[in-house]
Amino acid sequence: MAGGGGGPAPLPKQEELQPHPAKDQLSSVAYCITSPPPWPEAILLGFQHYLVMLGTTVLIPTYLVPQMGGGNEEKAKMIQTLLFVAGVNTLFQTLFGSRLPAVVGGSYTYVPTTISIILAGRYSDIVNPQEKFEKIMCGIQGALIVASSLQIVIGFSGLWRNVARFLCPLSAVPLVALSGFGLYKFGFPVLAKCVEIGLPQIIVLVIFSQYIPHIIRAERHVFDRFAVLFSVVIVWIYAHLLTVGGAYKNTGPRTQLSCRTDRSGIIGAAPWIRVPYPFQWGAPTFDAGESFAMMATSFVTLVESTGAFIAVSRYASATPLPPSILSRGVGWQGVGILFSGIFGTGNGSSVSVENAGLLALTRVGSRRVVQISAGFMIFFSILGKFGAVFASIPAPIIAAIYCLLFAYVGSAGLSLLQFCNLNSFRTKFILGFSIFMGLSVPQYFNEYTVIHG
Repeated sequence: MAGGGGGPAPLPKQEELQPHPAKDQLSSVAYCITSPPPWPEAILLGFQHYLVMLGTTVLIPTYLVPQMGGGNEEKAKMIQTLLFVAGVNTLFQTLFGSRLPAVVGGSYTYVPTTISIILAGRYSDIVNPQEKFEKIMCGIQGALIVASSLQIVIGFSGLWRNVARFLCPLSAVPLVALSGFGLYKFGFPVLAKCVEIGLPQIIVLVIFSQYIPHIIRAERHVFDRFAVLFSVVIVWIYAHLLTVGGAYKNTGPRTQLSCRTDRSGIIGAAPWIRVPYPFQWGAPTFDAGESFAMMATSFVTLVESTGAFIAVSRYASATPLPPSILSRGVGWQGVGILFSGIFGTGNGSSVSVENAGLLALTRVGSRRVVQISAGFMIFFSILGKFGAVFASIPAPIIAAIYCLLFAYVGSAGLSLLQFCNLNSFRTKFILGFSIFMGLSVPQYFNEYTVIHG
């Protein structure tokens, strides 16, 4: 070897294997779509999914209802309705739609369009807050019913199947990555509204999910699989002790609303038993402008949900999603938006990005677990007082969980880079340009909204 002038000898054939080969399916997932965990574990995991989706379900009405003229009673009813419809839509999606373990709940994407309806001139003359709330809700119902037709037609007609055929791994990278990373403003900015409980939550969650399983090597995966449950219970008790101990007595109203555990007003306003029913706020009203705006938002959520579907299928260790299944899932999501309009949730439906991230955190992609979580949604939406207890978790705790779960979905998109040629300049252009514009264009609209209201 020393005397040879031809450089190092070639490696034996068995050593030419890649250290990290590209994988269509993740082999480290404990339970895939069709292999459910034991019933006690499945029930706890289902409850954990319910707990995670509660964040969106509570934050959206908390933000919208006061602007609509409603009080705590209307907020509690809206949360119950959102929960009930989310449970029904999740069951339909897992049984008839894509059949992936995807939770279908409320979406932040609909909030700006809903606010534009709230600020419409035809409601400005109504003086009575209760009447104003019901009129606005009827207008939102009508817009959602019209908007649902877009996804129903695109999905069930097979149009989206033709689009999905062009989804190569490179085009799926920014689509999936921005579905997670694009929700950054609901992570640390909300957490920072009460750092005293938000920061401990994210630290405890990281310790339970990432460090303890490596220190305590056991046959049963307890700490990493139920990290959300453990961390929420610990920090919620800690937050309650701070509240009772008078830590926020001399703070401003915003801090008290974010930090205190007794400021949500949901528990007292929620009825003991109430079944949401169609057109509970009155007959829907239709306006062409509002309907068109909601249809545009519906198309945005269609694209966003496509990215979430891909992330769910990856974390459930499923094979790459066939275009026909994706199109069918979109069609049933359109049916979910129709239910949202009929029941009056005040918000449209889409695939829950945070629950897609929870599949990665727990490494359990079982369909049965998500169906059990749908059962919890329906159960606690009918028994209002019990559901309101969990719904009163402070928002910074939920935001801390989002920091991990949204990051998991974003990384699901980045993981698809293993199937791309990263030495190609065309690949670099498509990747860099799509991600940069995906972050830059929304920033323009954020600044425009701040300046012009």
